[in-house]
Amino acid sequence: MKAIQITAPSEMKVVDIEKPALKPGEVLVKIKYVGFCGSDLNTFLGRNPMVKLPVIPGHEVGAIIEAIGKDVPESLKPGMSVTVNPYTNCGKCASCRNGRVNACEHNETLGVQRNGAMCEYIALPWNKIIPASHISPRDCALIEPMSVGFHAVSRAQVTDIDTVMIIGCGMIGMGAIVRSTLRGATVIAVDLDDEKLELAKRVGAHHTINSMTENVHERLTKITEGFGPDVVIEAVGSPATYVMAVNEVGFTGRVVCIGYAKSEVSFQTKYFVQKELDIRGSRNALPADFRAVIRYMEQGTCPKDELISKVAKPETALQAMEEWGKAPLFTNAAWEIIPYRSSSRCRSCPCRCRWPPADPGWTDSPESQSPAPDRWFSAGTGPAPWRRRRIPRYAAAPRPPPAPGWFAGPAVPCRSCCGRNSGTCSRT
Repeated sequence: MKAIQITAPSEMKVVDIEKPALKPGEVLVKIKYVGFCGSDLNTFLGRNPMVKLPVIPGHEVGAIIEAIGKDVPESLKPGMSVTVNPYTNCGKCASCRNGRVNACEHNETLGVQRNGAMCEYIALPWNKIIPASHISPRDCALIEPMSVGFHAVSRAQVTDIDTVMIIGCGMIGMGAIVRSTLRGATVIAVDLDDEKLELAKRVGAHHTINSMTENVHERLTKITEGFGPDVVIEAVGSPATYVMAVNEVGFTGRVVCIGYAKSEVSFQTKYFVQKELDIRGSRNALPADFRAVIRYMEQGTCPKDELISKVAKPETALQAMEEWGKAPLFTNAAWEIIPYRSSSRCRSCPCRCRWPPADPGWTDSPESQSPAPDRWFSAGTGPAPWRRRRIPRYAAAPRPPPAPGWFAGPAVPCRSCCGRNSGTCSRT
C-alpha cells in the first residue's frame, strides 16, 4: 500500500509499505483524510526532537472501518465513519494510575513516536476507534485537534461566570473557543490574523484582539473593566504568548498552557504568588473530549469548510508542506526592526533599562534604506536609525508600518530587563 513518509528534514515522498495484518482485538480502517498538524510541520522542518526519521506522519484521522478482527464489540461495523484516538497509555505510570491517561509518561502518538496514519490502511486496537457515523470522513479529521482545545477548557474548569482569553486561533484554539462558549463563558480571542479572528467570532468568540495591530493590555482592561480575564488559555507555544498569559490574567486567575515553547521563557515569578495563580498544563485529550467534539459537530453549527484551508493528494503532499513552511503565518521566524539608539528602553518596565542590549547578532542598516519587513520603529516624525536580525517568534503576515512614534510591540520579552513585556508595550 502507499504511504507518505518524511525521510529527512525537508524531504517527503510516497513509498510502498506492507498492508497491516489484522489481529484479534483490532480494527482495520481505510484512511480517507488526515490533517497536517503543526507537529508534522516541525518534523518536516527537522525541529521535532521527539521524532526519529524516517517516519510516516499523521494523527488527525478521518476514516471508515474496512474490517473487524476477532473479539471486537459488535457496535463497530464495516463502512462506519470513524476517527481514532492516536495516543497510547502504559497503564502503569503515575498519570495512568491517576486516571489521566492522556498524559501518560510513555505515550506514543501516531506520527510522532511511531508511524502515523498517512497511508492507505492502519490497524489499531478497537478501543482506539472512535465512531462518528453522522460525520463525514473528511470532517472526522477535524475532531482530534479540536478535542485538544476542548480538554484545555476542562483543565481550566471554565464556567458561565468566567471571562476566558484564548491566545492563538488555530484548530486547537478554535476548539477552546467553542467549548468555552458552550459552557457560557465570555470569550476573548487573540491572534495575529484577521481572517482567523473573524472565524473565531463565527464559532462563538465575543471579542477579538489582533495582537499585531492593537494594544492587548488596553483592550483587555476595557473589556474586563480592569479585572483581567479569569482564564487564559495559551495555544501558540511562543515565549511572548506565555509571558502575555501570565501578565494579563486577572488576580486568582487560571492559566492553561497547551503550546510547547521551543526556547526558555523568563517570567516575573512574583505574579505567580501576588496573583495567586493556578498555572496548569494541558496535554492531548481524553475520550470524553472526543465525544464532546463529535456532539458539537453533529449539531450542524460548526463551519467545517472554513476550518479546512486546503486539501492535497498524497502526490502533492511535499508541495503542500513546503508551501505551509514558507507561509508567513506558519513560519517560526520573521524580521523585526527595532531602534538601536542608546536611549531606547521599554516604557512598561519599572527598571527603565536600556533595550536592546549589545548583541553581535544585530546588523546595522542606514537610515536612508527603507525598512521593507513587517515591523518597524519610527521616533518622533522621522525614521530612526535601525538595525535588524532574524528572530524566532510567532510570526505574522507583513503589515504596513505603524504611526510614527509607536512600536508595534516586541516579538519577545526584553532580555535585559524585568521581562515584563507581553508583546504589547510601547518603547521610546
